[in-house]
Formats: sequence, structure tokens, C-alpha cells
Amino acid sequence: MTINTAIKNDQEYEAALEAIEQILEAVPGTPEGDKFDSLAKMIAEYDDIHHKLNE
Repeated sequence: MTINTAIKNDQEYEAALEAIEQILEAVPGTPEGDKFDSLAKMIAEYDDIHHKLNE
């Protein structure tokens, strides 16, 4: 999965979750922190579309 692109399927979503787990302690403003921010945004967008909770 390439960073800064949309997650396209559940396989990419699972890969993103695994990747973000590895960098939970990333320092903001570092390359690792930027990767964390990108992954978090993509995961949230995918969740909003595919994993909506009943409100």
C-alpha cells in the first residue's frame, strides 16, 4: 500500500492497521509522525465509508 492514497479494500485496510500499530509512538513532525498522520487519515476515511456505526 502506498502512503497518501485512498485505501481501496479490506486487505489494504488491514495492512494500514498493522502499519499504524508499529508507529503508535511516532513523534509529530518527523517522517514517521507524518506517516502516522497519513495512515490515520486514510483509515478514518475508510471507516467512515465502510464501517459506519448505527447512530
